[in-house]
Amino acid sequence: MTMRSILLATAAVMATTSAFAADQQLSGTISAGAQKLDGVTVSAKMVGSTITTSVYSDAQGNYYFPPMPTGKYNVWAQALGFERSNAAVDLAANKRQDLALKTITDLETKWRQLPGELVMASLPEETAEDVHMKQIFNNNCNGCHVPSYPLQFKFDEQGWSRIIDLMKVIGGGLAQDRPANQIMQMNQKRLSAYLARARGPNSKVVIKERPRPTGESARAVWQLYDVPRVQGAGAGALPASTADNDGTNWALGTPSKGGLIVHDSAMDFDGNLWFTSNNSNSLVTVGKVDVKTGKVDYKKVARADGSGRAAPTHGIARDQEGNLWFDVNPGRRSLGKVDPKTGNINVYPTPEGMTPLGGAVTVDVDGKGMVWASAPQGVLRFDPKTVQFTEFKDKAYKRPQGMANTYGAAGDRNGNGWWAQMAWDTIGKADPVTGQTTEIVLPENKRIRDFLTPQEVEAYNKVTDISTGNPYPWGQGPRRMGTDKNADVLWVGNSWGASLARIDTKTNAVSIVPFPDKSMQPYHIHVDSQHNVWGNLWTNDRLFKYDPDANRFTTFEFPVRGTEDRHIFVDERQGATKIVTPVYRTNQMAVMTMRSDADIAKLKLTAAK
Repeated sequence: MTMRSILLATAAVMATTSAFAADQQLSGTISAGAQKLDGVTVSAKMVGSTITTSVYSDAQGNYYFPPMPTGKYNVWAQALGFERSNAAVDLAANKRQDLALKTITDLETKWRQLPGELVMASLPEETAEDVHMKQIFNNNCNGCHVPSYPLQFKFDEQGWSRIIDLMKVIGGGLAQDRPANQIMQMNQKRLSAYLARARGPNSKVVIKERPRPTGESARAVWQLYDVPRVQGAGAGALPASTADNDGTNWALGTPSKGGLIVHDSAMDFDGNLWFTSNNSNSLVTVGKVDVKTGKVDYKKVARADGSGRAAPTHGIARDQEGNLWFDVNPGRRSLGKVDPKTGNINVYPTPEGMTPLGGAVTVDVDGKGMVWASAPQGVLRFDPKTVQFTEFKDKAYKRPQGMANTYGAAGDRNGNGWWAQMAWDTIGKADPVTGQTTEIVLPENKRIRDFLTPQEVEAYNKVTDISTGNPYPWGQGPRRMGTDKNADVLWVGNSWGASLARIDTKTNAVSIVPFPDKSMQPYHIHVDSQHNVWGNLWTNDRLFKYDPDANRFTTFEFPVRGTEDRHIFVDERQGATKIVTPVYRTNQMAVMTMRSDADIAKLKLTAAK
C-alpha cells in the first residue's frame, strides 16, 4: 500500500468516526411531582433547523431519542391536562434532560388542548335532542374542518346562529356561492341552541379523557418538516414561524389554516417527501422536502389564465417505477407525472368530449400499473404506456334528492377501479375488461337512523340537496379508500359512521368494522404488505393501524395539535415501516417511523453508558 493510500484510508476512517461522533442521543425522565409519567410527548428541534423530532416516554417515564446531530436544541414535553415544560439543551455538553410537568388548573386551557375526538366526546348527549344535534354537527360541520377549531371559542345562541348563516352557504370555498344547505337551514335554531348550551358564555363541560400512548404507540418516532406558508396568490413564501400558533403548544388551541400549502403526500425511492398544494398561490404545484436537510423545493405548473399563479393539485400516488402521479388544474383538471430524479413534470389532459378529473381527487396505481383518478361522475383510468384514458361513470350521478361528486378512488391488484359517492353511501366498481360499472350500497348507520322519530326521518327524506357537504344524519360517509395489493380486499374509511367498510373485490360482499369510539373519523386508507390497514383519524390528531387478523386497532398520536391530516402513505422500502402524512393545519410534512422493542433496548444501553 502506498503512502497516499494509507493517508486516504486514514482520512476516511477519521471522517467516519467524526460523523458518528457528531450524532448524540438525548434521553431523560418525565415526571409530575413524585410521579413518573408514561406516554408523554417529548419534542426536540435544533436551533435554526426546520426539523422537529418527537418521541414518547415509556412506562417508567423515560424517553429515548434516536441519535441526532450535535447542537443546541429546544426541547419540550406535554400531555393532556398538563402545562408544557420547556428546556434548552446543548448536546455537545449534555445528553440527558429531565422534564417536570405541572397540572393545568384552568378549565378553558384544558379544553383548548383537546383534539377533536375529545371535543366531540365531551359535548352533551343526555337527551334525544342532544344526540340528534350532535350528529348534525358531526356530519355537516366536521365534514369540512376539525371540531376543535370552532369549539375552542364560546358564543351565545345568536353568535352560533350567525356562524351557521355563513357556513350553510359555503360551497366551493367562497362564502355565499350556493343556496343555503337545507339540512343546516332546517336545524339552525335547534343547533344554535345546542351549541350555546355546550359552548356558550356560561356553559361548563365535563372533559373526557383518553389514555396516553403505550406499547407500540409509545415506540413511534416522528419527524416533522416545516414548509413555509404563503401570503396568498401573487405572494412569496413566508417562514413557517410567521404563524401565531403553529400547533406545537397544545394549550394555544387548534391553529388556523391561513397560508398553508400542503395537502397530500408521498415518499420517493430516495426517502424524500413530495406534497401537493391545493390552495391558490404563485409558488408551488408540487413540492419536495429533503429529509436530510429539511430543504423545500417547489415545482410549478403555471395556470393557463396568465395570472402567474401555480396550478393547484390534490391527490398523489407512486407507481412501481417510482414516478409520482397527481391531478393538476392549469385550466382543465388533468393528470400530472413528476420524475423525482429529474423533477421533470408531464401533464396529460383528458381528450375533448371526455370529462376532466374532478371531485375530491384521489390518485392510485393498480396492480397492473394503471393510474386511477377521481372524476366528477365516476373514475378515470390512465394507461402510461399508450397514454390513453378510459372513463367509467356512475349509474346514478344525479338523483331527486341531490347530486354527489366522487370522493375517493383506488385501483385493485386485478386492475379494477373503485370510487366512493360519499353522499349516497355507495361504492362504484369499474371492470376495464367488460367496461361495466357496478354500484355497491353500504348499510345505513342504524345507530342514528333508528334513533330518529318517523317525522324526523320523513323531513330528511324530503331534502333535495343531499351532497358530500350535506348528508343524511344516518350516512356512513365513505371517503378516500385503499386496496390491499396482496389480497382481494378494498378498505373504505366511513367518516360519519365511525367505521371501516371491507369489500371483497371478487364478490363485492360488504362488512362493516366499527371503530372503538364513535367520535373517530377516518379519512384516507393505505394498506401495507402485511395487510394492515393504515389511516388518518383526521379530527383526532391521530393515525390508526387496524390488524384484520387480530381485529385490533392501534392509534398513534401526533406531536402537534390541529393536524386535520387528509392523506396517508405507507413506505416499506427504507428498511423500516414509515408512515408519511401531511400535517394540514400546521403546514408540515410528517414521517412516523415504527421502532421495535429491540430498537428501544439498544437506545437504553447507549443512554446508560
